[in-house]
Amino acid sequence: MKCDLCGKNDATVHLTEVVNDKVTKLHLCERCAKDKSEEMHSHFGLSDLLSGLMDFGPAIENSAEAIPLVKCAGCGMTYQDFQKTGRLGCGKCYETFEKNLGELLRKIHGADRHIGKMPFKGESVLKDQEDLKRLKNDLAKLIREEEFEKAVLLRDRIKELETKLEVKPE
Repeated sequence: MKCDLCGKNDATVHLTEVVNDKVTKLHLCERCAKDKSEEMHSHFGLSDLLSGLMDFGPAIENSAEAIPLVKCAGCGMTYQDFQKTGRLGCGKCYETFEKNLGELLRKIHGADRHIGKMPFKGESVLKDQEDLKRLKNDLAKLIREEEFEKAVLLRDRIKELETKLEVKPE
């Protein structure tokens, strides 16, 4: 298959773009793919993407409209530097720019905290662990209230869960 742009060289890079359910395929040789990549990077930089998500137009230098010039105590990076590069300088940057990063993360990921993924089996184990913790708290409360008949039932349920989870009783 020949390159769709130059028509001379064999296509080694195959791009597929889907926009509004319309599929467009582009087959490029290495040279045309490199040129196309550089062209796309110059038109659509990471700073443009981030500033678009932050709703304050193109990346702003140190102007009156800019976010106050705050520097990270760890590396000296400013938020404007982050807008340009899309990368933070150190772990301290997360604390320094916490307010702005939280808003950005909510827009990108839908949340500002990492929840992670769990294997399908893990959900039931996690639920059982939470139930075990809750039952132990309930048991302690029943013992304080001297509800020993109810406490015995909870104790038995706790032992069942611990056996199921293979947890040694505390």
